[in-house]
Amino acid sequence: MSERIPIETKNLDIYGHDPLPWSRPHDLLAAGVFFGRPAFLGTVRPDGRPHSAGIGAIWMGGDIYFTSGPLTRKARNLVANPACTLSAKLETLDIVFEGEAARVTDGETLERVAALCRETGWPVQVENGAFTGPYNAPSAGPAPWDLYCFTFHTAIGNATTEPHGATRWRF
Repeated sequence: MSERIPIETKNLDIYGHDPLPWSRPHDLLAAGVFFGRPAFLGTVRPDGRPHSAGIGAIWMGGDIYFTSGPLTRKARNLVANPACTLSAKLETLDIVFEGEAARVTDGETLERVAALCRETGWPVQVENGAFTGPYNAPSAGPAPWDLYCFTFHTAIGNATTEPHGATRWRF
């Protein structure tokens, strides 16, 4: 986990707006705006076809975490190719992250993310290196659910409220 500082910012706006500061999406994510909002994970099937799945995501320490059952299409895709995207509609900004997802097996991280999930209303526990609980999204498959850390290297934001703009950040 690591908070990121952009190393490259590119203005993508064609209407003359200034580049968006990274603080705009960062502050929304750090305030917990991800929880309860739809997010979509884009993965690649072994035959090269794209796959997209709605997920629940949570921001912690500059990384994004999500769960999936080990037999789901998205989990099997990530085993074959960890490169993926994560897209979300935040309060004032649409954002797409590009990076890689890796299964979390570190007990301390599992417990910290589980505690944050419980704070947001999802009563999960860590058992045998995975999450268990009374419910999850139907697309996650049955428990146990593996935890993934999505580490991104690029983010593209498109403001949906003033001040408008579109920006790419590379980390």
